Amino acid sequence: MPDDFRMKDKPINFDQERIQLTIAYRRLHQDPKAADVIIQPKMIILHWTGIPSFISTWNYFNRTHAEDAREQLAAAGEVNVSAQFLVDRDGTVYRLMPENWMARHCIGLNHVAIGVENVGDGEKFPLTDAQVKADAALVRYLAKKYPITHLIGHQEYRRMEGHPYFLEIDPKYRNTKPDPGVEFMRKVRALVADRKLQGPPVGKNP
Repeated sequence: MPDDFRMKDKPINFDQERIQLTIAYRRLHQDPKAADVIIQPKMIILHWTGIPSFISTWNYFNRTHAEDAREQLAAAGEVNVSAQFLVDRDGTVYRLMPENWMARHCIGLNHVAIGVENVGDGEKFPLTDAQVKADAALVRYLAKKYPITHLIGHQEYRRMEGHPYFLEIDPKYRNTKPDPGVEFMRKVRALVADRKLQGPPVGKNP
């Protein structure tokens, strides 16, 4: 790992209520018989938050319930969105929850994916070079710890439909995402090219 790689634990609220809401989400979208929140990580999905600061993002993820204002999100399950990791603009990596507990961050792939959120967006607060380096270091850490085969950006997730990893019971529950952007993914992938992680199927469009 790089000497300047910084990981800190800053857990979001994941109490018994949130665990039960996560199980309810799994039963609705993945497996009617789901009984826990444990996942077997096989891929990493990179995101941006669309929120300009770490603390605002952390506070948002810390909520147990999905906000009513996001109608499609709330209609698809009560549990709020989250991710296992949040990377601040200076490259500091924060672990928000156990790596092998399911977070709600990507339709169809939550049951096999570790989510990595980056503070910022594609316009007013573009992601930084420090975040590129931190994401790459985090990918290396996770790929050594788990049998990770794929690294994708959130904007690429629809191309995973039809892949054995993709699982979503509701055929109408889909969305389109722009994050974290083609250029950001190109930079991160270049730094971890030796890991030979797969992206989404080539040439497949949602």
